[in-house]
Amino acid sequence: MLRFDPFSDLDTWTRGLLSSQTGSDRTPRFMPMDLCKIDDHYVLTADLPGVDPGSVDVNVDNGTLTISARRTARSEESAQWLANERFFGSYRRQLSLGEGVDSAAISATYENGVLTVTIPMAERAKPRKIEVAHGGGQKSIQPTTVDAE
Repeated sequence: MLRFDPFSDLDTWTRGLLSSQTGSDRTPRFMPMDLCKIDDHYVLTADLPGVDPGSVDVNVDNGTLTISARRTARSEESAQWLANERFFGSYRRQLSLGEGVDSAAISATYENGVLTVTIPMAERAKPRKIEVAHGGGQKSIQPTTVDAE
């Protein structure tokens, strides 16, 4: 389940409309991601092109997974911008984790602009086979043979 803050998005959208300066401090609008379940774990992949690898942060607190990263602006003060469409600033995304994940075993890698977070299922949440006990009062029936005469 994703957490959504409509006021944050509305504020960002309004700032974008009211700010017509080129080279302004525009923040990234959103962090595209995929989430799938493979066997006994979930895999989250998020596109973070151009972010500083040292700024990527993944943490879990009280059942919420938070991903944050930062892309720094180019510091070309004397530049005359002809086009300035790339966003810079902070990315942040939060997801609520269910009780069926092992939050202590979550791992993450960042390579070629893609963050991959592996979220294993908790042992208690994995599918398992339940043994069926048989009652002790059953008699076994022996087949009888009939002689043909």
